[in-house]
Amino acid sequence: MKKLLVLTLFCSNVFAAPIMICNGEYALCAASGSTPTGKIITVKGKKFQEGMAVCPVLTGRSVANPALMNNSCDAPAGKVWSLFSTVSEAPQAPSWAVAPLVQRTFILGKDSGMSNQWSFLCDKQAKPVNGVRLASCYGPINESPWTNGHIIPGAKIITDAPAGVLNPVGGNF
Repeated sequence: MKKLLVLTLFCSNVFAAPIMICNGEYALCAASGSTPTGKIITVKGKKFQEGMAVCPVLTGRSVANPALMNNSCDAPAGKVWSLFSTVSEAPQAPSWAVAPLVQRTFILGKDSGMSNQWSFLCDKQAKPVNGVRLASCYGPINESPWTNGHIIPGAKIITDAPAGVLNPVGGNF
């Protein structure tokens, strides 16, 4: 419920695009970090460094940004969308055991990053790990999921990824 309240506050205060509810498979990257791929990704005409996050694939209701998904929850074959959810626990690296999602905040530093994986496509991985289906998700580093603009050092970031994770997936306040 707390996550739904936070999401609702974000949506009503800073959201530039409408939201869409999807039902089915999705990747939940909330507790993941991302590794730079060395590529550039363009989001709404703005260029960002691309990051790849490994995320568990879940099934159920999730929240999407339709503006980045051609207004459709349907992913192409072999792919899944990375979306938000109100689940309170999910499989997490490195063991992929189910654990509570614990929100934390941090200040984006000059030499640190965060990653936005919300409403971007992921490639489903062929083999489950410890019984968990995983996906490789690709999204921008230091891009705001709310405005699709660049996030600068000093911004307050919220994530479910543990401290020390490279480019934790999250959003700015």
